[in-house]
Amino acid sequence: MSSTTVRVRFAPSPTGYLHVGGLRTALFNYLFAKHNNGKFILRIEDTDQNRFVVGALENLIGALKKMGLDFDEGVGVGGDFGPYIQSERKALYHKHADELINSGKAYYCFCTSERLEEVRQKQIAEKRPPMYDRHCRELTQDEIKEKLDQGIPHVIRMKIPLTGEVNFTDLIRGEVSFSCKILDDQVLVKSDGFPTYHLANVVDDHLMEISHIIRGEEWLPSTPKHVLLYKAFGWNHPIFAHLPLLLNPDRTKLSKRQGDVAVEDYLAKGYLPEAIINFVALLGWNPGSEKESFTLKELIDSFSIERVQKAGAVFDISKLNWMNAHYLKELSNRDLTGLCIPFLKEKNYDTSDYDKTLKIIIAVRTHLNFVAEVTNYVDIFFRPSVVFENQEAEDLTKTETSKKVYLSLLEIMNSESSIGKENFKGIIKKVQEQTGVKGKDLFMPVRIALTGEMHGPEMPLIADVFGKDECIKRLKAVL
Repeated sequence: MSSTTVRVRFAPSPTGYLHVGGLRTALFNYLFAKHNNGKFILRIEDTDQNRFVVGALENLIGALKKMGLDFDEGVGVGGDFGPYIQSERKALYHKHADELINSGKAYYCFCTSERLEEVRQKQIAEKRPPMYDRHCRELTQDEIKEKLDQGIPHVIRMKIPLTGEVNFTDLIRGEVSFSCKILDDQVLVKSDGFPTYHLANVVDDHLMEISHIIRGEEWLPSTPKHVLLYKAFGWNHPIFAHLPLLLNPDRTKLSKRQGDVAVEDYLAKGYLPEAIINFVALLGWNPGSEKESFTLKELIDSFSIERVQKAGAVFDISKLNWMNAHYLKELSNRDLTGLCIPFLKEKNYDTSDYDKTLKIIIAVRTHLNFVAEVTNYVDIFFRPSVVFENQEAEDLTKTETSKKVYLSLLEIMNSESSIGKENFKGIIKKVQEQTGVKGKDLFMPVRIALTGEMHGPEMPLIADVFGKDECIKRLKAVL
């Protein structure tokens, strides 16, 4: 590998939907690769067959594509370093595990799960950190052969040095050091023959010529084991960069309990991919300026791993809503209406009259943080008659002042050939001149007569949706 070639990978497990933390990892890898004219690779780490979820791989790839994160190599795309699904690379891992056994850097462990649990409980009772007691580490060749010949189930464990330290440089955290005393003799190959994440990812990163490993902070404690594995194989390890945790507003680790964490959940609610990408890019990275709105191209141009912070990044849904609302404002009325129609249909609103639907979306668009919210604001336009939101609203229509306003408004409306957003303000001005009623005393009764509610879209836009006949019908009904 050329020293100037940047090759990074996003290596998720197909265990469900794409977590926003996973999206952030994928995005930072993508931005780093593109900024440095490198390659972005998608590798699927499915060695834990118990956690495999049918359809998860397709969901994952679909979500990345919707986000605009196209990979240069990987599943469905191909490349010179495939296959890119770990379960299809088992023979490679066995070959490398055997190398470690033969060089004395790994060993067979025949301990049963019952024995391991017993040891663990004893260590916990003694207030010691639970880890393998290395019971099988010094078995003789004869003992090992006898157990293998008998077909006793076994795993392969890494032989961690008993003394010394593991040191490495992290692009975000600087110099990092771990004492070997706290490192467990990690399982490398499980009893089902599948490698663990640790062996598979080290072998793959080396064989795929990965230059930089950019991943979440939760993998930091595993990194010394990976460094030792690279050393055991006689390989140079890639450069590491561990991204800060994503946190809830209360600074606990981001979890489903406090809201949606899957990218697909946000897409399903009508958050725009561009807004999600912009928002996620600023979780733990800052551009060094006050600028908050970025296209993907601008993110590629601006991104540098040195500007990623160590401290956890708060996932603030109100900030995402603000940002998405900004992106929605940029859409044309027709484009936004096209996005809204599926949500309206889902709630059984009649969208067969496109022009009316378009006018409704124009009326409510300033209220939307994300597209699914449209159904919170449109009910007033689909009701066959006015429904008062509360007693106060109904009472307001019965005052003498309100009746005076309604009678004047009816007279003026009847004299107009049509009513819409262009002439509605002029009509209201005439009512004010005729009745002497102005301000809230004029506007509020009219709003309630047309919609039944005391707050909502701008009145000219409401009149534009209803038109002359419907406005007159509602005024007569309230009188």
